[in-house]
Amino acid sequence: MTVLPPSDLRAPLQSRVRWGCSLLAGLSLWGCAEFAPPAMPSDARVWTDTATMGLNNSGSQAAVDAQWWKAYGSAPLNALMEQAVALNPTLQMAQARWRRASASIAMAEALNRPQTNATWDATHQRYTAKGLVPPPIAGSIQDPATVQAAVNWEFDFFGKNQAALDAALGQARAAQADTAAARVFLHTQVARIYLRLMGLHSLQQIAQRTLQQREDWLSLVRQRVRAGLDSNLELQQAEGAVPEARAQIDSLREQIELTHTALMALVAAPGSRPALEPISLHELKAPALPAAVPADLLGRRPDVLAARWRVEAAVGEQRQAQAQFYPNINLVAFVGLSSIGLDRLLQSGSQQWGLGPAVRLPLFDSGRLRANLQGKTAEWEMAVHSYNATVLEAVKDVVDPLTSLSSLAQLQAQQSQTLATAEKTYALVRQRRDAGLANTLQVLQAETALLQQQRLGIELHARMLDTQVALIRALGGGFGAEPATASAQAPAPLRSRDKE
Repeated sequence: MTVLPPSDLRAPLQSRVRWGCSLLAGLSLWGCAEFAPPAMPSDARVWTDTATMGLNNSGSQAAVDAQWWKAYGSAPLNALMEQAVALNPTLQMAQARWRRASASIAMAEALNRPQTNATWDATHQRYTAKGLVPPPIAGSIQDPATVQAAVNWEFDFFGKNQAALDAALGQARAAQADTAAARVFLHTQVARIYLRLMGLHSLQQIAQRTLQQREDWLSLVRQRVRAGLDSNLELQQAEGAVPEARAQIDSLREQIELTHTALMALVAAPGSRPALEPISLHELKAPALPAAVPADLLGRRPDVLAARWRVEAAVGEQRQAQAQFYPNINLVAFVGLSSIGLDRLLQSGSQQWGLGPAVRLPLFDSGRLRANLQGKTAEWEMAVHSYNATVLEAVKDVVDPLTSLSSLAQLQAQQSQTLATAEKTYALVRQRRDAGLANTLQVLQAETALLQQQRLGIELHARMLDTQVALIRALGGGFGAEPATASAQAPAPLRSRDKE
């Protein structure tokens, strides 16, 4: 046998290493060229022009105050708002979803860092005498043990880990915006139900006065019938008006109870009876609303912002699916001790270590990567269409209250004139009665017209307040007026496609 010199021994080894590296590089380049991510054409486009949607694209960016409900000057309402934010389970669920999404950011960030682990294992076993292990180990009972630390570091050459991080950031920020949307919805619901409750109390006072007025009318008609001034027809009409007034009071009492129950459920206090002193709706000051609503104000709605972030997250997931077509390049290293027999584990010669790259290239996966990319592209399209639908709904939510407020303002102006006329008529008839020029029946008739106008005025004012709160919610409920944080800032302008 010919013994080769050391230089001749190293040459074949170096040649094999160079050949292996060349083959690995060739396979990687061939895989990148042959199995590059396919093009995924799509007609989905993000809507950014709201000029034709019924809103103005110019004007200053007015905003609703972040604590707009304090403008009403109602201490009970302020306390209800604080209790609702602290205890409402729906809002707490949204906050938990945001914390879960935030945790995924740390998981995605960890992908770009070295992963280390330590292992220790020991086994009491008998080695087969007919296997590959030679004597004296073969056929004996030994205690093999290993103590080892390993490091695995994946190099993100093709942006897969960065895309995963971008997707996680988008989802977390969308969850944060969802939490803000839930808070806005909760605030507006508490305000609307509270205002409705106060309006029902005001209507109940009118109904009580109406009942008293109709009972006085019935008493007067009975006197007139006994005096021969009225017939039984007028008596039956007066008698029928009293049960009608009582039925209206009972109906209002039921509505008050149901509304109060709904309000307590929102603040997570079902069954409780807090002291909510009835307040006249006219004593409540309406929050300041912007005179003009520019289209840019829609960006302050948390639901629109959440939809935008979901598009960004879908772009990151699509990039991650594209990067799956390229090789994974890892650096693997380990160091430790290994021996057959626990007594030899710490002896000299038990050391072991290793260092080297690991490249994994997808070759044939039966279409799994392509199907995954198609699915992520479809999810991106769904996110775009969902954003567009949210923008449309946001525009409708703004335009409808604006239209209603304009109409209600006209109705209130006309009703105010009618109410002023009814008040003057009632005052004049009373003066005529005191002067002996009119009777009590005429006074009651004038009061009936006045009570009807007062009831109508309360209903219109309640509708106005409710519509104002609906507009506040449509404008984001003060979300845009809050100090922006790093995770709450708006994303970059949306792109219709992004495949860099």
